[in-house]
Amino acid sequence: MKTVQISLNSIDKVKSFVNEITKFDYDFDLVSGRYVIDAKSIMGIFSLDLSKPIDLNIHAEGNAEDVLAVIKPYMI
Repeated sequence: MKTVQISLNSIDKVKSFVNEITKFDYDFDLVSGRYVIDAKSIMGIFSLDLSKPIDLNIHAEGNAEDVLAVIKPYMI
């Protein structure tokens, strides 16, 4: 598992982020405080406080370089 911090501070960012990560078969979790939600769920993401950075847990076998390349615009 790899964890990175991301910022999803606009509706357009959330939509494009979900579209990008749904292309992968890996599981993704967003962690904000004590809340953990599926990162592929747009409704779940909008239930979080998007004004602060969010931890993204990538549950990938081996290294997740392909995922990191795609989500680079959202990383802090």
